[in-house]
Amino acid sequence: MFVDQVKIYVKGGDGGNGAVSFRREKYVPLGGPAGGDGGRGGDVIFVVDEGLRTLVDFRYQKHFKAPRGEHGRNKSQHGAGAEDMYVRVPPGTTVIDDDTKEVIADLIEHGQSAVISKGGRGGRGNIRFANASNPAPHISENGEPGQERYIMMELKLIADVGLVGYPSVGKSTLLSSVTAAKPKIAAYHFTTLTPNLGVVDLGENSFVMADLPGLIEGAHEGVGLGHQFLRHVERTRLIVHVIDMAGVDGRDPYEDYLQINRELVLYNLKLEDRPQIVVANKMDLPEAAENLQRFKEKLPDVQVYEISSATRQGVQELMYAIGDLLATIPEKTTVEEVVEVEERVVFRAEKEPDGFEITKDNEVFVVSGEKIEKLVRMTNLNSYDSAQRFARQMRGMGVDEALRKHGAKDGDTVRIGKLEFDFVE
Repeated sequence: MFVDQVKIYVKGGDGGNGAVSFRREKYVPLGGPAGGDGGRGGDVIFVVDEGLRTLVDFRYQKHFKAPRGEHGRNKSQHGAGAEDMYVRVPPGTTVIDDDTKEVIADLIEHGQSAVISKGGRGGRGNIRFANASNPAPHISENGEPGQERYIMMELKLIADVGLVGYPSVGKSTLLSSVTAAKPKIAAYHFTTLTPNLGVVDLGENSFVMADLPGLIEGAHEGVGLGHQFLRHVERTRLIVHVIDMAGVDGRDPYEDYLQINRELVLYNLKLEDRPQIVVANKMDLPEAAENLQRFKEKLPDVQVYEISSATRQGVQELMYAIGDLLATIPEKTTVEEVVEVEERVVFRAEKEPDGFEITKDNEVFVVSGEKIEKLVRMTNLNSYDSAQRFARQMRGMGVDEALRKHGAKDGDTVRIGKLEFDFVE
């Protein structure tokens, strides 16, 4: 089974809660606060493992949650940080945020890693809040929630050479004749439903060749196998365009050539500059020579390699030509542009300077925003001092003033995240 696209849920570990504690030891008068900080939550980290070839494992496990940090303890003992969760992925995996559609990471080399979901920091214990005006605070923080998101994983095969062309032009037969790969071959369209890889052994010029599912008109819009095919072409260093020069299915080889190249460019404009070798296949059939002559007249500047995958005519010469051309092409593949995860802001109100916005759900005023919602989750609302500190922070952020501006009156219900309370003017 070959799986090259899957959607999963990842969540970094929550930070541990800070502790409220006081020293009570013999001969230590007025010992003071001694509540330790919580530990950091674990990150979810993807690591490339060259031993993997598909994303099939992610069809059966779709939730990945890193462990949370330990809570702080008394005697100023901080909680231990959690271990990171490492998830192995095959080379060629692109990770995309399902909500924003931004590329989080493009993982192509063995051992390469990327943090996909960051763990939350530990909450501070009351030892952190002691000052001259409040030497014995009963204030602590809950741990910061770990980052959570749904992501889309796409696998783009990393091969030196990609065989492209209409269905049933002989790509699978060519791959099987020059490598140990055993793709399914039959006399009907779309025999190849999943990409097949094989190694062409030419000594120092050996390379990996991929037989990719056949293209048809409209593939860039998802017609046929569409994007399932085209995403794999992006990773190849060289495109080998296989054409049925005998026109067995009644198509014109020249029109096939133009249409396939048109689909490649419409999908990704960069593919227009990708080196390409044109291969005229099925030259052992009677109609092939006449069609080839017309093809060359219309495209006099295009070099065409004549082969027959079935009889192996010209195949060895083609492989050496591919190996020589690959030697002149850099091995580094173009990777996706990755946006810094830390720069993303989910909520951003244009009018409020601290990035929150106020809406109304029936008679309830709803305050939403990444910063204010995180503040609620990290506040220990069971502590009177912590709740008072939260109220001061809200006033400092301008939430009270904004609520009044939006018409909130004394006794109205306000909701922030899962917290609901009565507004007091």
